[in-house]
Amino acid sequence: MAVLEIIKLGHPTLAKKAAPIQHIDEEIVEIAQNMIETMHAAPGLGLSAPQVDVSRRLITVDLSIGEKKEDLIVLINPELVHQEGRVVREEGCLSVPEVYEKIGRPQKIIIKGLDLAGKEKKIEAIDLLARVFCHEIDHLNGRLFIDGLSSLKRNLIKKRFKKKAESSKR
Repeated sequence: MAVLEIIKLGHPTLAKKAAPIQHIDEEIVEIAQNMIETMHAAPGLGLSAPQVDVSRRLITVDLSIGEKKEDLIVLINPELVHQEGRVVREEGCLSVPEVYEKIGRPQKIIIKGLDLAGKEKKIEAIDLLARVFCHEIDHLNGRLFIDGLSSLKRNLIKKRFKKKAESSKR
């Protein structure tokens, strides 16, 4: 297993809709294992394949950040099938480091997808878990959490981020 590089705001893969996974093979299992390692090392509560420059519909979620094995969820081709309520809470992203903004998300969701064994999973999630699932599915659809902000706020974040990236290259 390896810790992968998490790509940052401005990288083209983050703006693309990820391709569905047709077959769960050794490559997909290895990508998932590396994503788990990367998510825990970051540390983060969730990670999508596009964040490690793999444009495939695969997410990993672990609210315990590696503390409880039973909290780890890997989903292939996840879909939001039901949502209700709305909660506004501060959110951040491993691909947009050091930026935290208040974002509205559903309070309760039902999500379905496949596990690594190809078995269909249906998960009911509330509050933080629902937020993390929605955040990661947004990544699969080429959306970042800052895309929900006003264009003024979003452009300020992008400009600040670009400046920071340019100054770190010098």
